[in-house]
Amino acid sequence: MIQCTDCEFFHRTENGIGLLCDPFSTIKEPACLMKWQLIRINQMVSAYQASLAWQEKLAPIQDKMIKFMEREMEDINEADKWKASDDDDEDDEEDEWSSPWRPDPDSPP
Repeated sequence: MIQCTDCEFFHRTENGIGLLCDPFSTIKEPACLMKWQLIRINQMVSAYQASLAWQEKLAPIQDKMIKFMEREMEDINEADKWKASDDDDEDDEEDEWSSPWRPDPDSPP
C-alpha cells in the first residue's frame, strides 16, 4: 500500500495535511478514499466549531437587540392604546345617540 507521504497528491501545510486527490478520478488505493473522507469530515467539524464560536460571541449582542426591539414594540403598542380605546368609546356613544327615534322594544306596536 502506498503511503500518503509518497503520493504526488499529498502536501503538508502550516495548518495541517492537504490531499489534492479527487475521489472520483485520482484515488490510487481504497484506503486513500477513507483517508480523504476522514480529512473532509475533520474540515467540516472544524468549520462547524468555528461557526459555533462566532454564534457564542454574537449571542449577548443578539439578546440585547431582541430585548430592545421588544421594549420598542411594547412602547409602540402602549402609545397606540389611546387610539383603540377612543374608537371603542365612540362606537358605544354612536349606538346610544345615533338613532333616538328607535321605538322601545318593550313597548307594544
